[in-house]
Amino acid sequence: MLDADLAALYGVTTKRLNEQVRRNLGRFPSDFMFQLTNQEIAILRSQFATSSSDARRLAWGGQRYAPHAFTEHGALMAAMVLNSPHATEVSVYVVRAFVELRDTLVAHKDLAKRLDELETKLERKLATHDEAIAGILDAIRQLMMPAEPTKKRRIGFVQND
Repeated sequence: MLDADLAALYGVTTKRLNEQVRRNLGRFPSDFMFQLTNQEIAILRSQFATSSSDARRLAWGGQRYAPHAFTEHGALMAAMVLNSPHATEVSVYVVRAFVELRDTLVAHKDLAKRLDELETKLERKLATHDEAIAGILDAIRQLMMPAEPTKKRRIGFVQND
């Protein structure tokens, strides 16, 4: 979650949030928060079809510094360093959102695994069906081929020499 989005949730300015983070850097290890690179910022901006005024509204469009991205734990720690009743209240909703996101990801992984298993079963069945169909087609081709003419027997009594 970006710092501007988190600040909006907690009801503070992005500047205030980042100020509190800087004052408490020891509480934000790299797995709680990180700063976006220029390449990541460019990719992020390309994801939004917004005008420049909308970009300024999003706070990271006109900032001098790259925005910070917070993980679930970082978002909770930000609520602690902001130390306001509103931030504490909203942190509960943030936790629930991350839990729901995690559950959704797990469900998608389970679904992907089940689809892979189904695909493997189908491939095995299709392979055996393909062999059976090929055998049937060969038999039909053989039936369609004209029979070799056989020497006709003469009618009547034939004496062998």
